[in-house]
Amino acid sequence: MSTLVMKFGGTSVGDAAAFAQVSQIVSEHVRGGDRVIGVVSAMSGVTDDLTRGIVKAVAGDEEGYLRVCDSLRARHMNVITELITDERSRAELTETIDGLIDEYDSLCASVRVLGEVTPRSMDAALSRGERMSARILSALLQQDGVKSEAVDATELIVTDATFGNAALIAQPTREQITSHLVPLLDAGVTPVVTGFIAATENGVTTTLGRGGSDYTAAIIGDALDADAVWIFTDVDGVMTADPRVVPDARVIPVISYTEVGELAYFGAKVLHPRTIRPVIEREIPVWVKNTFHPKRPGTRIERTPRNTDGTVKAVTMITDLTMINVMGRGMVGVPGIAGRTFSAVARANANVLMISQASSEQSICLAVPTKSAPAVVTSLEETLAYELHRRDIDRIWSQDGLVIITAVGAGVRDTPGIDARIFGALGGAGINVIAIAQGSSECSVSLVVGSCDATRAVQQIHKEVINHGK
Repeated sequence: MSTLVMKFGGTSVGDAAAFAQVSQIVSEHVRGGDRVIGVVSAMSGVTDDLTRGIVKAVAGDEEGYLRVCDSLRARHMNVITELITDERSRAELTETIDGLIDEYDSLCASVRVLGEVTPRSMDAALSRGERMSARILSALLQQDGVKSEAVDATELIVTDATFGNAALIAQPTREQITSHLVPLLDAGVTPVVTGFIAATENGVTTTLGRGGSDYTAAIIGDALDADAVWIFTDVDGVMTADPRVVPDARVIPVISYTEVGELAYFGAKVLHPRTIRPVIEREIPVWVKNTFHPKRPGTRIERTPRNTDGTVKAVTMITDLTMINVMGRGMVGVPGIAGRTFSAVARANANVLMISQASSEQSICLAVPTKSAPAVVTSLEETLAYELHRRDIDRIWSQDGLVIITAVGAGVRDTPGIDARIFGALGGAGINVIAIAQGSSECSVSLVVGSCDATRAVQQIHKEVINHGK
């Protein structure tokens, strides 16, 4: 008997047929003797709808947010009507979903009156999506003969009060998961847990950031010392590239925690970047599988990286970036310039995706999301005003329309000639590399190119380095 945590993303519960498929997957494993904990996201697009309704409420658009409420109600009721055949169960579930949407309606009304929304209120609003999905799936499992109970992760996962991207508090979380879920599992009940949401020690609802349902599953897997965490999505596993960009991209059978972490950080959409943190210490394997083709092997994520023939396993990209450049001949040998530069960026609350510094110390380059660039430049100019006045720094400037291309694989750091093959592939296609970065202990190399070259760059690296003539 295995203990399995199965997380189902938004597309996995996107409509009635998808819910039915998920119920079948869970039911088969439960009947086969496994103890299963389901973790569900909101139906695809629902979190965006909930956000849009709040935005309309802030703008005073009552009709707009009421339309969102009507749309959410209709979408969830259609699933219930199609799937739940028992009249009493359907009525109870309908009442529950109505109550959750009514609560959201009331939140929107309050926000409209105030004319603003706090991060705390936003988290309370967004939590409705997962709560509705969990209750629908639990009711469907019960109809399919599986004892089940919907569980709000606000009862399980304890975080700080950083609304919108809360940080886990590990010990009370472990205690609450154990005390709530183990008795259910021992009683033969399959819990269906809301992904994405959590609560402070005082019980105030928080969220773990977009994509946080993956994180929820890993936290639960760690606390229960599960045999595996399965992440179900709409692709067959972790791919060598985005199949929308590279049509012949293929599934990677095995990949390490470190490699998939690099992929997640640099733009791959399969896993939330924090997913692997809770499972590394216990070496719990993570599988990425396709909800709609569950018999396909998927990708196994484990501790020890395995080199492949091509040594580079995947290539990915992050778009909509700006390169901030701090340049000056007077920077050479001046202590503290780099530290003050990064402090200025931190004050702008910007996420730095990549750093590159010339060995001459005459320039520092930072890649940040384009939407953050104006605030970063302003903060740098204010912080380094004295150096600019003295001409130690000649100028601070930005370049928009850039993309980070990252090649990932255990062999990147210790296989001779890999960098040459990557740059050769780009050079042969006439693609100019603006900046590069490679950590001394990481398994990736990152390159900045213009957005007009991004697709060709990914395709060329995939063709010449990953496929290497296959």
